[in-house]
Amino acid sequence: MENNGTMFHLKIQKGDIGRYVLLPGDPGRVEKIAAYLDNPYHVITNREYNIWNGYLEGELVTVMSTGMGGPSTAIGIEELKMCGAEVLIRVGTCGGIDPELKPGTLVIATGSIRKEGTTREYVPIEYPAVPDFELTCYLRDAAKQLGYDYALGVSESKDSFYGQWNPDSMPVGPELKDKWEAWKQAGAAVSEMESAALFIVASVRRMKAATILLLCSNHERELKYGEKVEETYDISHTIETAVLAVRNYIKEHR
Repeated sequence: MENNGTMFHLKIQKGDIGRYVLLPGDPGRVEKIAAYLDNPYHVITNREYNIWNGYLEGELVTVMSTGMGGPSTAIGIEELKMCGAEVLIRVGTCGGIDPELKPGTLVIATGSIRKEGTTREYVPIEYPAVPDFELTCYLRDAAKQLGYDYALGVSESKDSFYGQWNPDSMPVGPELKDKWEAWKQAGAAVSEMESAALFIVASVRRMKAATILLLCSNHERELKYGEKVEETYDISHTIETAVLAVRNYIKEHR
């Protein structure tokens, strides 16, 4: 924090944001999400952090991008906490691990594999990365209310995108492939890059956090069934579900 109370990275102060925050990774998705709020307006953009505000049920709600990966996510959450945020929902995308999941499915994370480095600087590796149970139930109930296909499951949070997509190019490729097979055999659902950091930092800082993801592609399904699976990148249903979950949460926690 700077001497005048402004956050080093977010460039905001206490009072600039709401208690409720929706967290996409991509700065380009922030304005699209904010459009689902009442009276949206831009607050500030600095580095990977694009911040907008709006209202749901008369309550101030913030949308902020985290950028890709654990370090920028953790920094953003720390500074959001110092500015008054309490309830966080990641609105993101993912790739498939479970071959039974079809692209377009909304995946609500019940936990995250800590295959990243950021959270090791918070708690020992034995501590689980899990979302807030109540907030996760609000996401599930919102998906049901809207009639969207959804699944509950564990995500893998990784640091290296290309370690997943091209493990043979990496000196540690055999280890990467062995771990991927382990996650698959254990029943992990999807792979992404931010939820472990979100869950651990929120837990340590006593915030409520949950994640909902659009399953964009699933090459494991293609391998198992020998068919090309059409990819999808339309996150509208993901946004609608997250916004409804926040709306319902506000109504019941006034």
